[in-house]
This record gives sequence, structure tokens and C-alpha cells, in this order.
Amino acid sequence: MKALGEIGWRKAFRFGWTTLAMVPYRAALFPQLRAPWLRLLGAHIGRRTVVHGVRFFNLYRRGLPGLEIGDECFLGDECLFDLAEGIRLEAQVTLAERVLVLTHMNVGYQDHPLQAQFPAMAAPVVIEQGSFVGAAATLLPGIRIGARSFVAAGSVVTADVPAGTLVAGVPARVVRKVT
Repeated sequence: MKALGEIGWRKAFRFGWTTLAMVPYRAALFPQLRAPWLRLLGAHIGRRTVVHGVRFFNLYRRGLPGLEIGDECFLGDECLFDLAEGIRLEAQVTLAERVLVLTHMNVGYQDHPLQAQFPAMAAPVVIEQGSFVGAAATLLPGIRIGARSFVAAGSVVTADVPAGTLVAGVPARVVRKVT
């Protein structure tokens, strides 16, 4: 009941509704059936975009209307999108398997002992046109991946990535320019 006290009945109802609304999405056997269902629930998804087994959380906050995916994108299996704030993928963005996109950070309930040192925050994530994000990479809240950039597998992106750049590591650092 503590969670209900913090989020309120309206968000609790929205959580329940969005959880039920996602059942057909999860049951869809083919990626071609997932994008139309997400569009129906308010997401903006471009033409010829492939959505494999992407999972979503915090749908009761910003939710699917905050999801914008451009034309000809590919989202691999087991990607996890935090929709506390918006996520925008421009055209021809590829996310390999298990990419984690976070848009918020919160250590716990409002009375958690670390709240004063680490206050809750939320910020949208943008991945610009023609970029690639490798398997098991993590993108933290508020970052922007520049156009035609490459994020190596397993990287943790803690800051903006300039356009045309290869980044790798934990935290991700510039390795070289992409020509």
C-alpha cells in the first residue's frame, strides 16, 4: 500500500490498464504484429520497422505516447525500454539484443535514506538517424546518441555521443570517428 500512497489511484489504475493492454503485444508471435498494436496504444512507429521481443516498463508514467521510432528501425529481442520519459529513435536505428534504455533514476520510496544524496530524476533519450547500439549496452537517462554513431556491445553510455563516433566501455568512451 506504500506504493499506492506515493503514486495515487490514477497512476495505479493506469498501471493496471497498460499491463492488460500489453497482453496481446506479448502474445504476438511475429514482429510484424507488434508495431501495429503499439501504434494503437499511442506509440509513433515508422514504416518497415521491426520490433522483436521488446519489453516496456513505467507505462503508467509517460507510456507509449512517449515512444517515437522512425522508419526502417530494428529492435532486437529482450530490449528493455523505460518509458518514464520519452524515447526517440530516428530513422534506420538498430538496437541489438538486450539493449537497456533508461529514462529515470530513483533509489526507492520518498523516505529512502539515499533520496537526499541521489534525488529522483527523469530525462528523455534520443538516438539519432543511422546509429547502432550493440548487444547488452545500457543507455542512461538524458543521453543523446549522435547520427551514424556506433555503441559497442556491453557499453554503458553515461554522456552524449557525438555524431559519427564509435564508443565502447564502462563508462563508454570515444574510440574513434566513423567515416
